[in-house]
Amino acid sequence: MLGIIGAMAQEVAALKEAMSGVEVRTAAGMDFYKGTIDGKDVVVVRSGIGKVNAAVCCQILADRYGVDAVINTGIAGSLRAEINIGDIVLSSDTLQHDMDATGFGYPVGVIPQMDVSVFPGDAALIEAARKSCGRVDPEIGVHIGRVVSGDQFISDKAKKAWLTETFAGYCTEMEGAAIAQAAYLNGIPFLIIRAISDKADDSAEMDYAEFEAKAIEHSVKLVLDMIRTL
Repeated sequence: MLGIIGAMAQEVAALKEAMSGVEVRTAAGMDFYKGTIDGKDVVVVRSGIGKVNAAVCCQILADRYGVDAVINTGIAGSLRAEINIGDIVLSSDTLQHDMDATGFGYPVGVIPQMDVSVFPGDAALIEAARKSCGRVDPEIGVHIGRVVSGDQFISDKAKKAWLTETFAGYCTEMEGAAIAQAAYLNGIPFLIIRAISDKADDSAEMDYAEFEAKAIEHSVKLVLDMIRTL
């Protein structure tokens, strides 16, 4: 069974419409839609925004549904000039950019007392997503790279530059690394898929509303094709 997490209602609405045989259960204030898409067993859920919501959501998918893999779809801000609005970023790995225990001697981004702070995406899911992108949106740029997450909406050019220089990030958002950590702790393969809604400059506030809908459309088409082929 595949677990699919989106942070916002818009990100999961189209996936719910594609489902059949749906059963809905509520846990931790989240509605979990269990059913099938093209004969494949899936659970689709809106986690809400932020790392805590995302981690709780992933843990419920592990505990109550025993999912075999988790895909997190949504939107993000580009951290690189070559990654354009509408492009897709697939997570080679993820980390939390706002994890800061430097006062205890840890490098920024390192989780104290954990052996792992950077969580790699599943190679098979990455390849499946890359091929799906080529089928459904061949004109869209696809990038495989690091997704950096924090409980901050990043619109400042200087902060974006810092994220790139410090972590070699490709894009920044607010849920992926938390889902990745929860999936890792439960031994579940995962992939974070992000459609880019704003560029690596100061224009996030201006671009976000205009390009959000198109970015979501791209990510939904990709996920639907992945489900058909997995």
